[in-house]
Amino acid sequence: MGVNISTAQIKELRERTGAGMMDCKKALIETGGDMEKAVEYLREKGLAAAAKKAGRIAAEGLITSFITPDKKCGALVEVNCETDFVTKVDSFKEFAHELAEHVAVNAPNALSPETGEEGPYLMEQTLKSGATVQETVTQLVANIGEKITVRRFVRFARQEPGLVQDYIHMGGKIGVLLELSLEKAEVAGEEDLLNLAKDLAMQVAAAKPEYVRRDEVDQETLEKEKAIYRAQAINEGKPEQIAEKIAEGRLEKFFKEACLEEQEFIKDSSLTVKKLLGQVGEKLGTRIEVVRFARYEKGEGLAKRSDDFVGEVMSQINQ
Repeated sequence: MGVNISTAQIKELRERTGAGMMDCKKALIETGGDMEKAVEYLREKGLAAAAKKAGRIAAEGLITSFITPDKKCGALVEVNCETDFVTKVDSFKEFAHELAEHVAVNAPNALSPETGEEGPYLMEQTLKSGATVQETVTQLVANIGEKITVRRFVRFARQEPGLVQDYIHMGGKIGVLLELSLEKAEVAGEEDLLNLAKDLAMQVAAAKPEYVRRDEVDQETLEKEKAIYRAQAINEGKPEQIAEKIAEGRLEKFFKEACLEEQEFIKDSSLTVKKLLGQVGEKLGTRIEVVRFARYEKGEGLAKRSDDFVGEVMSQINQ
């Protein structure tokens, strides 16, 4: 009679060892559900090498992208590691690039069940090697000796006329994915349009917009910004009525910095991005719009690693 293994047991073993879900399930079945023996089983098989790395900070890494040949679909992926050295290891680079192509082609919806979102889940999907993404990460950790995590991904796919453009800056420190819509599908391969798409992706990388256009800014953000500007003006000694006008003016400046369409074009400050879209569209005889964009900066929001080698050695001795 088979042993009943619960999802909670599999989850606990996965958290303790860093091994893939299927490996954890197999280990628990093989050991009759004994957690400690299952840990030993995975260690013996070389599948628990990630365990001691789990608490470390992984804020280095690579951002990679992939665009399908028809430019109708693209993906952006961030894979993190502990040190910059690992980003130069071939197996790590190849994994990051394969993952971007996999996301574009296989359309996962979320990283893993732990996100609370609906699947399909990237970490559970199978790569060309036959191993899942999670199993591949676990093996990379065992081979390289550092904590490695797939942090996030985004995928844009377009059915209507238009294209998806990518841009990777500084060898993977910043990545951008951008989607354009067109009225006329026949201009999608025009050089002027392709150059525009590249320039806009570079614009997003350099100028860090948060929105495409001002009507995307939510009311709560607008009111918060305006309240800050009003308070600044009053603190500068301006009367209430004047402070209100100053706040309105500073809000306009906020739009010009935060909204892609209203930013100055990085290659020609006499043009806004909106005017540039209009100019190229007029030349090609089609309306061009930015649908959306994503901008990833390596390790943003993550704590940085402190190279305290003595402390690390002592912590291992005291374990």
